[in-house]
Amino acid sequence: MAKQGKRLKAAYAQVDRNKQYTLPEAIALVKSASKAKFDETVELSMNLGIDPRHADQMVRGLVSLPNGTGKTVRIGVFARGAKAEEAQAAGADVVGAEDLAEKVQAGDIQFDRCIATPDMMALVGRLGKILGPRGLMPNPRLGTVTMDLKGAITAAKAGQVEFRAEKAGIIHAGIGKVSFDEQKLLENALALADAVIKAKPTGAKGTYMQKAAVSSSMGPGVRVDVATLSG
Repeated sequence: MAKQGKRLKAAYAQVDRNKQYTLPEAIALVKSASKAKFDETVELSMNLGIDPRHADQMVRGLVSLPNGTGKTVRIGVFARGAKAEEAQAAGADVVGAEDLAEKVQAGDIQFDRCIATPDMMALVGRLGKILGPRGLMPNPRLGTVTMDLKGAITAAKAGQVEFRAEKAGIIHAGIGKVSFDEQKLLENALALADAVIKAKPTGAKGTYMQKAAVSSSMGPGVRVDVATLSG
């Protein structure tokens, strides 16, 4: 087992691992325990009572965080002609068609979010084995297959976050940076939790929101009382 440094030991000493804190308390603890030399990302994790292997229990969606993420999001857009020009004007970082597909196939993926116009999906579909595992495959239900490229790009740049349950039924997403004040992190966390709650699938049985925790990139996880995740 790797040894904990003095910084990490001090951070863990501030947290009672057996206690469930209210969401505001957890956020305050995460901020106070952060001692890294960079602006750490704060993340909210939720363990759901679902089995994502069943289609009727999958939880996935988009949420616009009211205070942004504090992270620069690189946008890749598959489009041609006037729509490609619209994407470039809206601030997309990478725009293309066959040329962009070739780069992706070669492993040159210079974007964190992928958007496509509907007519490009025949081309993008061939990249599913590459984009899918990275969570980058455009999806009409998530608003990433659209003719409104300006709107989709603007939303993504402004702090729109995609969430998706992993195999174990866990969802985790960044809700801002340690440098954010507590109120902004709280508002972002509640927005994410609300979106996940509203995305409860019809096939989910029993307790939906089972566990939750807040953590920073280099800090300890702080358990959260799930009852405090709903505004």
